[in-house]
Amino acid sequence: MSYLALYRKYRPVSFEQVVGQPHIVTTLLNQVKSGRIGHAYLFCGTRGTGKTSVAKIFARAVNCEHASEGEPCNECRTCLSSLEGRNMDILEMDAASNNGVDNIRAINEEVAYSPSEGRYRVYIIDEAHMLSPGAFNALLKTLEEPPAHVIFILATTEPNKIPVTIQSRCQRYDFRRISSEEIFERLRELLEKEQVEAEDEALRFIARKARGGMRDALSLTDQCISLFAGEKLTYERVLSMIGAVDTEVLSLMYRHIAGQEVGPALKLFSDLLDNGRDCAAFVGDLIGYLRSLLLTQASLESADLLEISRDELPRVEEDAGMVRESVLMRYIRILSELESQLRTASAKRTLTEVALIRLCRPQMEKDRTSVLERIRLIEKQLEEGVTVPVTAQAAPAPPSAREGERAPAKAEKAPAPKAAPSDLVEIRRQWKSIVSGLKDARARSQFSLVDLMFEPEGEEKALVIVFPDFMGNRYLSDAETIAQLRAQIEARTGKSVELKFTFKEDIGTLKEKVSPIMEVDDILSALPGMELVVTDEDEDE
Repeated sequence: MSYLALYRKYRPVSFEQVVGQPHIVTTLLNQVKSGRIGHAYLFCGTRGTGKTSVAKIFARAVNCEHASEGEPCNECRTCLSSLEGRNMDILEMDAASNNGVDNIRAINEEVAYSPSEGRYRVYIIDEAHMLSPGAFNALLKTLEEPPAHVIFILATTEPNKIPVTIQSRCQRYDFRRISSEEIFERLRELLEKEQVEAEDEALRFIARKARGGMRDALSLTDQCISLFAGEKLTYERVLSMIGAVDTEVLSLMYRHIAGQEVGPALKLFSDLLDNGRDCAAFVGDLIGYLRSLLLTQASLESADLLEISRDELPRVEEDAGMVRESVLMRYIRILSELESQLRTASAKRTLTEVALIRLCRPQMEKDRTSVLERIRLIEKQLEEGVTVPVTAQAAPAPPSAREGERAPAKAEKAPAPKAAPSDLVEIRRQWKSIVSGLKDARARSQFSLVDLMFEPEGEEKALVIVFPDFMGNRYLSDAETIAQLRAQIEARTGKSVELKFTFKEDIGTLKEKVSPIMEVDDILSALPGMELVVTDEDEDE
């Protein structure tokens, strides 16, 4: 027997085997059991979600001689002839190639004849939206009042192209995209039957790339099995076969963009093209990675919803803290515009390179988000100590040391002044930026979840870091992380502060000593002559 593709070999033959469409399966089962069967159905949904498969199962169920609880037995004469494609009562027509008036007129003439074997003649019209206007008009009358022994099932991926007059005469069922987890479970089950060894991470990646279509997932799996015959399907091998870009490469490209490194970004893109990657696929993968960063900033911690592996989660959390949400949205907007342009463009590489330059150079854009990003970069330079050169009345340079004289020793750096209550408010405002400077990704993640309070420490104020749970216990005696945190605070505020640590469950013992950090309005009201100015960006934050 010749080889059958996986999507044909494992096409569902009963309602029980249909994946991801419980709302449709339950309704059709109840109709078959109760005998309340309609005369026309419209199955809508994206490719590979089971429209044609469910139509064939339903056609067998209504004609089955021994149907049990609405399910076809797949053993009687009628079911077997249908499974073998020789049942004269179940007729399937592809409207993509048979879309003329004559094709529909032939159906209109046939419906007058009674079924030869079963109780119903079932017409399955696939890609029904491809029918011509004349064909729809020819079908209209028959579809409205067909003989009692005739059932029409129209399947389409574009229901908006079906005339309203046709839709109003059908029971409409919308097939949903199948979830990645359901596709993953189905793939793992089928590969066990095929005796093919595969990593779960590889199958999850295939399930994500299928984007809700079971047929696409099975086709990709079939290709991987053929390419790596007899070998284990690993994540790296599946990645190389599909031509997708690894998350590590996407992270590197994102860092080049966030750091405004035009040259390295273009060089990395050129290397990807030299290795056979496609422009459109790269742009789509990069948009998906930026989506993960945006959802991470929204405090979404599920790796499944982010469509990344759990091993990649620390890198994503680290990258998410590098820029603001508005900047990520700007990146996604530019890349989305590029993705739509690439569908019809001939100079795909040039368009992608131009988009990368735009991403790296916000000064080229005039919109509000780009202007705010330019201001942020200037603030960052000022925080790092970049000074503006003096052009008028510059002070004369000190005379160089005479020969033989020892150069004066550099003055030691003066200790930073202690933080005042108003400085603690500033520390809270910059806390996300302060935490992003820590070297350890886990520390960055943990310290981003803490609450900040203050405790009187003599005449000074001590900053109390309140961990939400026991996970912060490892940092209570981590001298290196504490030193980094102090250095980050001093670098960004110019003040030093005493740090203390506690847990949320223990905060009750400190109620008399610990108070929330003062609000900005309270501090400004104590400082005469100062006015609070809130920008749009501050309101967003």
